[in-house]
Amino acid sequence: MELQNNLVIFLSELRRSARLLAISLVALTLLLFFLSSGLLATFQGHLQEKLYFFSVAGPFLAHVKVAFFGALYILMPLLMYVLWKALGRPFGVTGSRLFWFVAATCLLFYAGTIFCYLVTLPFGVRFLLSYQSEEMKAVISIGRFVNFVTIFILAFGLIFELPVFMIFSAQVGLIRRATFERNRRYAVLIIAILAALLTPTPDVVNMALMGLPLYLLYEAGILVIRLLRIEERPRGLPAGKTGSGEKSGGS
Repeated sequence: MELQNNLVIFLSELRRSARLLAISLVALTLLLFFLSSGLLATFQGHLQEKLYFFSVAGPFLAHVKVAFFGALYILMPLLMYVLWKALGRPFGVTGSRLFWFVAATCLLFYAGTIFCYLVTLPFGVRFLLSYQSEEMKAVISIGRFVNFVTIFILAFGLIFELPVFMIFSAQVGLIRRATFERNRRYAVLIIAILAALLTPTPDVVNMALMGLPLYLLYEAGILVIRLLRIEERPRGLPAGKTGSGEKSGGS
């Protein structure tokens, strides 16, 4: 019942801001559509190859996708504020705590996307294109290229937010710090699977470019929980009580 009530509160709070988010996203997408040629040229700088289209609407749809991605990227602080406000309401996360969750999430998101754009993406593109030869030249669809770049960058940004959600889970009593420490081996396995699925190339070096930072972020989350001395009480237990063995007023 508690989980169901929390879910209802979360969805109710999220629904209140859905219209504002939708209007902002559509308006900014329309605005960025007129700048999408420059954005697309910036992405293509990593490719250093010509792009082709295989349908009449191909170039138009590619520009729409780039504009939509740019709008999502710019509106990420607003999106994170709405998400954390809805997620924090059932658990009483408000005020300064809400601000720091939003700020840390945005900082890590942008750090992840910049790392991907400057390091992982160029390396992956160069590796994939290294297999072309005089007899086998790349003919790259503009639509598929835009999908590849935008989804890859967004995925990197989202997974970099891991420490914030770890801290939130510990603070509201969903998952104890000891649980994160005890399950490191499973975390490594999950990180390796994610790296294999999300990186553009199957080689170990490129997978490590995602997997290693992600594991360091996992350890950073544990360290921050320890340093902040976040109370890790069982789920559903009010603040100020630490377990069933304690009684108010002494023995």
